[in-house]
Amino acid sequence: MSSPFDNIRINEKIQVPNVRFIDANGEMIGVISPKEALKLAYESGLDLVEISPNADPPVCKALDFGKYKFELQKKKGEEKKKQKIVSVKEVKLKPRIGENDYQVKLKAAVKFLEEGDKVKLNMRFRGREAAHSEFGLNLVRRMIEELAPYGEPNAEPKLENMQINLVFSPLKK
Repeated sequence: MSSPFDNIRINEKIQVPNVRFIDANGEMIGVISPKEALKLAYESGLDLVEISPNADPPVCKALDFGKYKFELQKKKGEEKKKQKIVSVKEVKLKPRIGENDYQVKLKAAVKFLEEGDKVKLNMRFRGREAAHSEFGLNLVRRMIEELAPYGEPNAEPKLENMQINLVFSPLKK
């Protein structure tokens, strides 16, 4: 298994003609050869670490590589914590749903949207219910109106394959 630190070049692995060297105190020394930079880093008891490989010439700094790895892992963990995973919750309806059941489904959809999740509304027609698809479409339009303060549909409702699918995205706060 490869480590995220495999692509960081340190010490003798830095094979370029010149590097921009920063010493242990954070002072810019200038453009020198990697051998000189390595020698200066070893004199301070530290490693030579390439911190900006895409610069011209690459930027290298004298620092403790173990500490540097720890800081990078810590930063990565913080970024991961800040990420919000948006999931899609599904609410299933039928065209001949009772009013109380409709209200329960509506409350669930509102709760999901308030939590920042997307809501997939699925209206399935069975048998001859598809012959009167206007009942289902009216119910979906009613749901769109009642969910308007919490989220917006990504598309217009349309009947395809005996069902109506609609995805709501939560409104930005």
